[in-house]
Amino acid sequence: MSSREIIQQYVEQQYPVYRQIALDIHARPEVSNYEFFACQRLSDQLRAEGFEVQVDVAGHRTGFTAVYRGEKPGPVLVFLAEYDALAGLGHGCGHNLFGATSSLAAAALKQVVDQEGGEVRVYGTPGEEGGENGSAKGSFVREGFLKDVDAALCVHPGDKHVASGPSLACAPVDIEFWGKPSHAAGAPEKGINALDALILTYNGINALRQHVTPDVRIHGIITHGGDAPNIVPEYAAAKFYFRAATAPGLEAVYQRIVKIVEGAALMTGAKGRLQPYQNRVENMVPTPSFDAVYGQELALAGQTLQAPEVKGGIGSSDVGNISQVVPTIQPTICITEGPTPWHTEEAKEASRSEKGLNSIALGARVLALTALDLIQQPELLQQIKEEHARQVARQLEA
Repeated sequence: MSSREIIQQYVEQQYPVYRQIALDIHARPEVSNYEFFACQRLSDQLRAEGFEVQVDVAGHRTGFTAVYRGEKPGPVLVFLAEYDALAGLGHGCGHNLFGATSSLAAAALKQVVDQEGGEVRVYGTPGEEGGENGSAKGSFVREGFLKDVDAALCVHPGDKHVASGPSLACAPVDIEFWGKPSHAAGAPEKGINALDALILTYNGINALRQHVTPDVRIHGIITHGGDAPNIVPEYAAAKFYFRAATAPGLEAVYQRIVKIVEGAALMTGAKGRLQPYQNRVENMVPTPSFDAVYGQELALAGQTLQAPEVKGGIGSSDVGNISQVVPTIQPTICITEGPTPWHTEEAKEASRSEKGLNSIALGARVLALTALDLIQQPELLQQIKEEHARQVARQLEA
């Protein structure tokens, strides 16, 4: 039996196991830094598959690595696994399927890596949706987990089969001001209004919007504005996302907003602070020749991969952090019967539908066979790595 046949047979054989894992994770949604059940469910299964598993890695208590080294040398290939849910909604982005698909793909590739050569890994990366200690892929990069990796693979649930496309870099920040409380009617002159400073900042950011490039997106909310109308607010806080098409563009916007915060503090006498509350998310660097390999394997499975279409704004994903340092694919895999908005109840239902669950087997098969192509064709992997290097350099020149 060929390696391709072994992989396809293993995916079919093990699909019911990973289907149940996806349903279990869907029924127990957990947000960033609290994905204890999902982390254990996936890591325990990979341990049972024969991987060397370590939990609590890269500074993330719900992160994990699963590693299997083949008996022959070859490339190091990583399957990225996400499994966090959306606060207040649950799995409205399909990450219950995402983690199961990547894990099954790795387990299938493991069946042939001894004879083909190489090393297969799964990186369990918490908090893609952001939040407490969120966007863990940035930590995996910073802590050196990608230094010896040749390529990274994953698929994200979607309403079409679409190749990896661009995404925006994103800086999630807290903006806070500290003033001085006083009776708002009896002694207002003795107070320093932290809320005024925050509102000045909010309006300053709004004024900035007309002087940024079209790719920039800025959005935020006020999370605390005081305790009572008759007390001058001593503390005020907001959360903001700043986004841009490239890391240098994002940093330029970031520094301008730092000045706005400093100006509001000077105008009111309050003390201000802007600081990140999680990892910064980098923009995605697509490697089209890598997606082309995935597209060929998808075609052999009877499906067609579409080119990415960017209409209007686009979002952010910490897969961008991985793509900055190694060739990475994250195409979407169809789990719906038609166009569906993400982060909605409709997407949540699709993530446990038959079509959604069946995407685990399809995605795992196509990912594992794509990885096998890289192992069996060293010249192809080298071409992909060279294209990736050019793509990274090109964005820095923009």
